[in-house]
Amino acid sequence: MLDLCPAGFEEVDRGEIVELVAYADAESEQLLARAFGRVSAKDVEVGWEGRWREFHRPVEVGRLWVGPPWETPPDDRVPVVIDPGRAFGTGAHASTRLCLELLQRIPPARCLDVGCGSGVIAVAAAKLGFEPVVAVDVDEHAVEATRRNAAANDVVVRAVRADACVEPLPSAAVAVANLTHELALQILPRLDCDVVVAAGYLDAYKLHLPSFRLVERLVEDGWAADLLERAAQ
Repeated sequence: MLDLCPAGFEEVDRGEIVELVAYADAESEQLLARAFGRVSAKDVEVGWEGRWREFHRPVEVGRLWVGPPWETPPDDRVPVVIDPGRAFGTGAHASTRLCLELLQRIPPARCLDVGCGSGVIAVAAAKLGFEPVVAVDVDEHAVEATRRNAAANDVVVRAVRADACVEPLPSAAVAVANLTHELALQILPRLDCDVVVAAGYLDAYKLHLPSFRLVERLVEDGWAADLLERAAQ
């Protein structure tokens, strides 16, 4: 489906079957018909291509305002303007909001954002005074989105492509890892840092890492975020 409809598609659960739905022109419709044998189509309303903006709404987290470039931030918040492009992260997800909340409780220092996605956390860190800020992601689209959003916010973030599971990571005083539980267990022990903000998993999951101790856990909508400090040797 991605080869046939690179702009994207969605899955619709129809009980025992899954229906694949995509916006397509006449040429793409013919390609789909040849690939699947049977395709149904209907016209869509004018302006469909911009309707996704209705779901990309700004959020406020402590001192921060995180929103898209077509919204106007209030004067009493630190604005973080994010256009996600093809990368994950708008600030709306609970795990991202929890990371941003915990980040504001930490004195600014050298920061590493692992799995940066759109760069929302890295950009927010730079806006909060953390420096230097380094962001890594295995997805080149995420790296490009982070660089673009850092430039749009007039902050300095060094975004690089790297597989955090196997490649060396730069040292930092503070690391933020908004990842799955499985990835967190793989990557966090590899970090050379004093403080970690970890999120991206449900409250039912706990991080058992001998090298770190839990300082605080926040929970929202069933998602958890942990503030960890390196344990004394």
